[in-house]
Amino acid sequence: MKKICLSVLGLYLGFIQAFSQAKDSSQYKSRKLSIEEINLVSSYYKQDGSHSAVEGGIGTQKLSDISNVIDLKLVFYDKKYRKHSLVAEAGLDYYSSASSDRIDAKANSSASSSDIRVYPSLSWTMENEQKGRSLNLFASTSTEYDYQSIGFGAAYSQKSKDRNREITVKGQAFLDKVTLIRPVELRPGGEDDENYGSASRNSYSGSVTLSQVVNKRLQMLFVAEFVQQEGFLGLPFNRVYFKDLSMRAEHLPSTRWKLPLGLRASYFLGDKVVLKGFYRFYQDSWGLQAHTAELETSLKLSPVFSLTPFYRFYRQTAVDYFAPYAAHETSEEFFTSNFDLGDFNSHFAGMGFRYVPVGGVFGVKHWNMVELRYGHYTRSNDLSANIISMHVRIKKP
Repeated sequence: MKKICLSVLGLYLGFIQAFSQAKDSSQYKSRKLSIEEINLVSSYYKQDGSHSAVEGGIGTQKLSDISNVIDLKLVFYDKKYRKHSLVAEAGLDYYSSASSDRIDAKANSSASSSDIRVYPSLSWTMENEQKGRSLNLFASTSTEYDYQSIGFGAAYSQKSKDRNREITVKGQAFLDKVTLIRPVELRPGGEDDENYGSASRNSYSGSVTLSQVVNKRLQMLFVAEFVQQEGFLGLPFNRVYFKDLSMRAEHLPSTRWKLPLGLRASYFLGDKVVLKGFYRFYQDSWGLQAHTAELETSLKLSPVFSLTPFYRFYRQTAVDYFAPYAAHETSEEFFTSNFDLGDFNSHFAGMGFRYVPVGGVFGVKHWNMVELRYGHYTRSNDLSANIISMHVRIKKP
């Protein structure tokens, strides 16, 4: 049931592993399975606003979320000296939401007021380090009270002979099931009716990524993706009020395609300053168009301390089926008052602090990095949020 408008937390784990027939006996590679890296990320997110989709575009959007993710990376080499990497990840979120609590408009507190989401995943990569080839297979699942998802996919990468260029082709699918929990007023059997039923929601995507080392200071990456969705694509508990003040549940088309195009660049200003820029264009079949521009700077204050200020600007147009509270015509086929699908600008700014001591954090040699980040998010349609996160990395020396 969770609907978090901001997604800023992520672990960017390697795709650069893979395969071939080559064998290098000049350098010994241990074939024993060993732990290479462990990452732990915890975050706290809190938002507030006044355009709850559950109440038809009015009402509180207060929400808080506590997230914890841990991943474990294991590495070994086979007899052909191909590197194998296994990454196991487990995530657990707990959230409380005043807006989704209003699915039952008469209740002071209901089962919808909070939920837990569990999302484990597993990834395997095989790499030929000599020929720069990699093959990656991955699978994931996510479960919460009214939503279940299963995902799987594959990626293949090839580096150029000089290792200055790499192309990656990736495909993935998510097969989801949505429990159709409708607003209490719209349940056929009345407010005690819990025969919700369910519907499918499937997403398929393919992407091509090209990374290029332009020179010793500049690196660039371009990514093009195409996403096709089908099934129940709305949220069954979102109310929509019409001009005559009648009310129905949100209704959206059963298909949607998305086309994001992105460009990322990193520029090294000497040893102490790195500038990172990102731009993305987005278009979909519902009429939503968006632009994202982001800038992050890494400032190395000393060999062990770094600051990472960042800023992101986002602009989107509304989907063709959006209108605010009591503005839809009853003759419309599709309708939503979800302000996440409306017209708005947003700003996200904050600061990160990274500590990477030579001898390990607090003298623990394997604990080689800790990072704290804080961000503040504002949106032009009256939504604001704050997030603070901590990332701990334990890595084999």
